[in-house]
Amino acid sequence: MQQGFLLSRHSQDIDTQQGVCSQIELWLATTQGPVKLQIMGEKPLFFIQQIDAAQAKPLLAKQGIEFEYKSLGLKSFEQQPIGAFYFPTISAHYKAQRVLKKHNIVLFEDDIRLENRYLIERFIQGSLSYIGDSQLSLGHQVIRQAKVKPSEFKPQLSTLSLDIECSMQGELYSIALQGLGVRRVLMIGDAEQWGDSQEFAIKAQGAQPRLDICWVADEKALLLALELHITQLDPDVIIGWNVVNFDFRLLVKRMALYGLTLKLGRGHSAMTWRDNKSAPSQGFVTLPGRVVVDGIDALKTATYQFDSFSLEFVAQALLGRGKKIEDVSNRGEHITHDFLHNKLKLAEYNLEDCQLVSDIFEHTQILDFLILRSQLTGLELDRIGGSVAAFTNVYLPKLHRAGYIAPNLPKGGGLASPGGYVMNSLPGLYKNVLVLDFKSLYPSIIRTFKIDPMGLIEGLLTPEQAIEGFKGGYFSRDKHFLPDIISELWRQRDQAKRDKDAPRSQAIKILMNSFYGVLGSGGCRFYDTRLASSITMRGHQIMQQTAKWIEAQGYKVIYGDTDSTFVWLEGDISPSQAADIGNSLADMINQNWQQTLRDDFALDCYLELEFETHFQRFLMPTIRGSEAGSKKRYAGTVNKNGKIQTVFKGLETVRSDWTELAKEFQTTLYEKVFNDEDVQDYVQKVVTQTLNGERDQQLVYRKRLRQKLSDYVKNVPPHVKAARIADDENTKRHLPLQYDKKAWVKYVLTTQGAQPINYQTANFDYQHYIDKQLKPIADGILPFVGQSFERIIDRQLSLF
Repeated sequence: MQQGFLLSRHSQDIDTQQGVCSQIELWLATTQGPVKLQIMGEKPLFFIQQIDAAQAKPLLAKQGIEFEYKSLGLKSFEQQPIGAFYFPTISAHYKAQRVLKKHNIVLFEDDIRLENRYLIERFIQGSLSYIGDSQLSLGHQVIRQAKVKPSEFKPQLSTLSLDIECSMQGELYSIALQGLGVRRVLMIGDAEQWGDSQEFAIKAQGAQPRLDICWVADEKALLLALELHITQLDPDVIIGWNVVNFDFRLLVKRMALYGLTLKLGRGHSAMTWRDNKSAPSQGFVTLPGRVVVDGIDALKTATYQFDSFSLEFVAQALLGRGKKIEDVSNRGEHITHDFLHNKLKLAEYNLEDCQLVSDIFEHTQILDFLILRSQLTGLELDRIGGSVAAFTNVYLPKLHRAGYIAPNLPKGGGLASPGGYVMNSLPGLYKNVLVLDFKSLYPSIIRTFKIDPMGLIEGLLTPEQAIEGFKGGYFSRDKHFLPDIISELWRQRDQAKRDKDAPRSQAIKILMNSFYGVLGSGGCRFYDTRLASSITMRGHQIMQQTAKWIEAQGYKVIYGDTDSTFVWLEGDISPSQAADIGNSLADMINQNWQQTLRDDFALDCYLELEFETHFQRFLMPTIRGSEAGSKKRYAGTVNKNGKIQTVFKGLETVRSDWTELAKEFQTTLYEKVFNDEDVQDYVQKVVTQTLNGERDQQLVYRKRLRQKLSDYVKNVPPHVKAARIADDENTKRHLPLQYDKKAWVKYVLTTQGAQPINYQTANFDYQHYIDKQLKPIADGILPFVGQSFERIIDRQLSLF
């Protein structure tokens, strides 16, 4: 058998000599090049309670829908016998759904697409082996009547980075392509005007690579040139930045303008576009035989976090360099100017955006991560999020073989389950605080207490023999799948760590940690409040008992959060002594849980507490305006590789909506307090510099518009007011609107209120920044060292 990696999947009805039937097409990347598998005659199906079959059959027959019905040895979670309706075509399957739902007949698993069910039931996730009748066609191999099974094939996918430049009105100027040995820009323009040669040299990172320009006459020719280049280069994956919802969305619009259908898929298949009904600003692009992967979505899927996901910001953060343009905030105007007056400069800028995306992909190994995620879960490479689908792909075939079909989504979205444990904190400025973390607490609870959808159903049948959960849940000791799935993933992650395989380790971690959220989500067919509650409430119990055992040893627990316990070691203790105590406490807790679970539940314990961090100094602040301790907000100093670093959690310095003034002030002030330095001179200095205008560059707020400007009616916050001022001024100056759609707004607070930074007319309201930025930060820590912000600055303010 040959092997390949799944790039795209699709099913449709086709005409044959024997009549209309369904056909599944699977495009693969293989070591021999692209391969298309064709599987004909697979029958779409859905399940139904056997008791409803007598009513359903005549309804379908009356509509002339061809079907086959079978009573199966399956049952629902309500223990009702189940049958299945099979259909010769996808269209008949959809029509039957509409007919039966109209008559309020409940269907099960009717939303699973034919190609997905085909793969799921064969345990195929990402890679597969195949055999069938082979023939060559248009640069690829076609395998007819293919048969498939799982494999562990590791692909080497070819990638091409794509970026489009256009006018503010969406008129195409150029398209850059980078990868597969090519650095090329397709540009509208006259080669004779810009030089006879189609090449010119540019400098990039000290080298002298060549940049090819392919000149075309107009926009239509540009689109056709793109089709030709994609066909010739033949990439497996096209990457870019917001490449789906900007670049490809724009291509679709410009194609429609000229009545074109671009054949950007393999085998000269057409590109298709589908709008996202639940999110109008989002859409889906399909290129059969290829995958389009957006860098923003990919990084978010891998849990990367940035203050901004603009290419400029992410490139600077990860690579230390950004776009080749003088003013990124006004790049639209610069791009049009360069297109008219300096096309070579525009080409260089266009291509550098492609290069930045490629370098980000390489730096983060994000494509490796997506490949591994696909091989673990069966998710498509370009699938955004997909935790629910991943769980379904992994769990459903096991459930069917155990004699059950999956339930439907809960009506009304389900009830919320209790969240993670958060202890009331003891505010204060401390020395020597240890953090003890449970390793993957929720997955550990699932393994230990056998939390599982089918296990819940089986446990409720014989509660006297089951493991008691919460909210009426009982779990079978031996009939379950999720604990074993977690155990296998855990084993694979430990191996990935030993192999220093970061993408694989991260993919497994995200998958394991998503299982709790899936079981507590009303968007998952396996949702049951008894499942999620038996995880989180067990977590509460574990955290509370752990704190009691620690305090019984004479130590004070000052805070607990989800899976972390914060322990104060009173007195002068060296770092090595603190580590010894931390490891000793962790060993004691682990032994106690092993004994407790063995004695009380007759269960093996998979809970594992680890000594994680030693804070040499630690601040747990109060809630503003209260003496009560805060939650999920703290700061402290740790020794990392011999260097003392300050760590902030949930405080202003890690929040994107506070000014740079506030962030610098908090970082320096806290470091001084932690180092037992006098803070009075520093506070006075920052206040004086602010009032004197020496800190003006640090007074900019940055906040995101979550809605269109026109949607803000009753509540109009400062950043919205600033955005409206900016776009009013843009209109007066006949400039493109910046904020009519969602965007980031940079603004300052002036004596006349919020104003955008590019249209500031009034003086800064310095008192606002002192009262709303500096004072809250100072008040969060100064009282713990017997100081007061008001007392420190009273003398200064009297001078202004």
